[in-house]
Amino acid sequence: MTMGMTQIHIELVPAITDEVRALIYELDSGLAVAYPPEQLHGLTLRSLFETHVKFYIARIDGDAVGCCAVAFFDGFAEVKRMYVRERIRGQGVAQALLAHIEDVTRAAGISILRLETGVRQPAAVRLYESAGFRPCAAFEPYTSMAPSSIKNSLFYEKDLSRPA
Repeated sequence: MTMGMTQIHIELVPAITDEVRALIYELDSGLAVAYPPEQLHGLTLRSLFETHVKFYIARIDGDAVGCCAVAFFDGFAEVKRMYVRERIRGQGVAQALLAHIEDVTRAAGISILRLETGVRQPAAVRLYESAGFRPCAAFEPYTSMAPSSIKNSLFYEKDLSRPA
């Protein structure tokens, strides 16, 4: 995918690599500053590579600059672990990853894509809203959690069966 003059390549990663570890570490480090531990709902490294999850890395000139996963459930899919390295932000990487996740979800025959983000991530909220995601009620597994653990959570969904 090309954004401006920048070529963004997105690849499926089948197993934990040092690049995956580094990206998830950076993501978790940023979130840990913004939220208490019980409000962090990211998948662990190991759970990112379970059979119902697909994990992708975005590259520019071979350099791993971002990542995102999609987890498939009964009747919907969920965006997980969306992250773009700070020095690369604003170059369309997050949009490219999100569009790719939407394509993968559609190809799997699922039309509802959901996500959980937080009130302290305004850039993420802008990204999702500009991509056509709309606020929705909490969904599983979040509905089974203590209210205190989702009090800073925002929930979004997008109907992929509708034309943009």
